[in-house]
Amino acid sequence: MWLKRSQIDSPLPSSRKAPSIWWEAVAAPQWNPLGKLARLTRTPRLPARGRVACGDVAVPQALTERVKGLALAVGFDLAGVAPAEPSPATRFVREWLARGYAGEMDYIARRAAERVDPRRVLPGARSIVVVGFVHDPEREDRGEDEARFRVARYAGGDDYHDVLLDRLRAFEAGLEAIVEHPVRTRGYIDTGPVLERAAAARAGLGWVGKNTCVIHPRLGSHFFLGVVLTDLELDPDEPVDDHCGSCRACLDACPTGAFPEPYVLDATRCISYTTIEARGAIPEALREAHGDWGFGCDACQAVCPWNTRERRRVPPDPLGLRARLAPRPEWQVPSVAWVLSLDEEAWRSATRSTALRRTKYRGLVRNALVVAGNSGRAELRPLVERHATGDDPLLAEHARWALERLGVES
Repeated sequence: MWLKRSQIDSPLPSSRKAPSIWWEAVAAPQWNPLGKLARLTRTPRLPARGRVACGDVAVPQALTERVKGLALAVGFDLAGVAPAEPSPATRFVREWLARGYAGEMDYIARRAAERVDPRRVLPGARSIVVVGFVHDPEREDRGEDEARFRVARYAGGDDYHDVLLDRLRAFEAGLEAIVEHPVRTRGYIDTGPVLERAAAARAGLGWVGKNTCVIHPRLGSHFFLGVVLTDLELDPDEPVDDHCGSCRACLDACPTGAFPEPYVLDATRCISYTTIEARGAIPEALREAHGDWGFGCDACQAVCPWNTRERRRVPPDPLGLRARLAPRPEWQVPSVAWVLSLDEEAWRSATRSTALRRTKYRGLVRNALVVAGNSGRAELRPLVERHATGDDPLLAEHARWALERLGVES
């Protein structure tokens, strides 16, 4: 398998060309991601240092191009470079934390100084390589036969942290093969003290939308991010212009009003936070608004015009990573009755190696009780009642709330 370069242009006539690249696969025998990385078309021979003009697009120096090629060759869909400098978002992060929008996520504040300056994470860092990988599962509709337990579209398959961290480690190993000398790196998939979205925007992978997701002009916002800090001096990409315009679709679609203003998320009101990160009770004032969301929420992304089927282009996947991330059959369209019927051993089996483990058994049952209370389905009462009389006070309180919603005095 060889790789052919595609330069991404925003579909809007007035937009600036995005220098970060994604690659289309074309057949060739015995492809080795860590061997010969890519055959680049329409790219002139480059000098050892500096940049040269190629039409109206500046072509990065050879090393940067090869580093991006490696990222895409090992399986990622997007690759860009940002400078390892203090983030322009430093003031925003401090104000965001001061407003209490992080909720119980104390780990964000604990390493805030590192998050806003990558050189504190990797002393001597000069560049941040930002990679992206599209997840694209289409879930079927269960219909009206059963009350469903909705799961965010990225979850339900193999845990993306594990799948993509393996690819990130392959990328880090390949860097030394390119430069033929030791390279210092520090790589993360959604777990390190790095402002991934701010770095992605600086690296040209997209713009940060009003829903705080990174939006790519061809791929939308349904993609994972990874970052690698390195002491290599690479040529940074240009940011992409913001194309949200006057659109408010995501802000108006949020069930819980988690956006106090455009581009600002109050995590304590976000369903993804309350169903995954929060360990205590879901605030009673927000429970009805959760609807049937049991793990995460896609509401603000589902209405984004940049995520329409007509606009999005899903890249090829020669390594089959998207198949591993696709929801397993039991999590494709799960019912809340099935989730409530799981004991802890069955939960461990059903969530093995998935991102659903994040909320733990207690959290998943807590979420299911809220979904049951919102369902209006009387047949769920026996499953709810057993938690109302159980030993766990958190689950008992949520169960009593659900029974009241179902018209049963507990």
